[in-house]
Amino acid sequence: MDIKVNKNTVVVFDLDDTLYNELDFLKSAYQSIAQHFEPKDWKPLYSSMFSLYRNKQNVFEALVLKYNIKIETLLEMYRCHEPKIKIFDGALELIHSIKLKNGKIGIVTDGRKNTQLSKIKALGIIDLIDKIVISEEIGTEKPDQANFKLIESAFPKHSYWYIADNLKKDFVAPNELNWQTVALIDNGMNIHYNSYKYLDQIHQPQGFVLSLAELNII
Repeated sequence: MDIKVNKNTVVVFDLDDTLYNELDFLKSAYQSIAQHFEPKDWKPLYSSMFSLYRNKQNVFEALVLKYNIKIETLLEMYRCHEPKIKIFDGALELIHSIKLKNGKIGIVTDGRKNTQLSKIKALGIIDLIDKIVISEEIGTEKPDQANFKLIESAFPKHSYWYIADNLKKDFVAPNELNWQTVALIDNGMNIHYNSYKYLDQIHQPQGFVLSLAELNII
């Protein structure tokens, strides 16, 4: 799929499951927590935690019972650990290609400010992003148009693209605002995998790709 980019183009990305797999953040957090409680032999605990998660059990509840710790403390450990995550193949090349054409790069993501920023830093791209919109900072989440209008305010009279993965909430607002929209298809590891429920026109993007490498900057 071709994306025509010049100085009046803004290409905006979702973060989780679009630039990396959110499941990898969860794994990274679980490993960090396991290392905290069992520093000499943490892998059995991590294995148990991930198994509980895969079986849709309450992982933190199990840790509360085992280690007599408050769930709020566990949540803080989860959200504030230094993530070990890897950007998707093709993503960095795509961003550099946009920059070479003098285009702007944005991120619109739901989540907590510190957590989302730590992810962007861990992916090694924070210095390449021209505008970051995080739901906690502005008090609205997708599909609210406000999150996307902040991009438009930062770069008025541009053409706008949004690349994301979650049909439930990602494309409603940018479609309404006449942006170009592209969905990255679930690679089998996405946290949200119920796209089949959102096949109506309101939720559909204008295009689908299997990987970011399919996007060609012209």
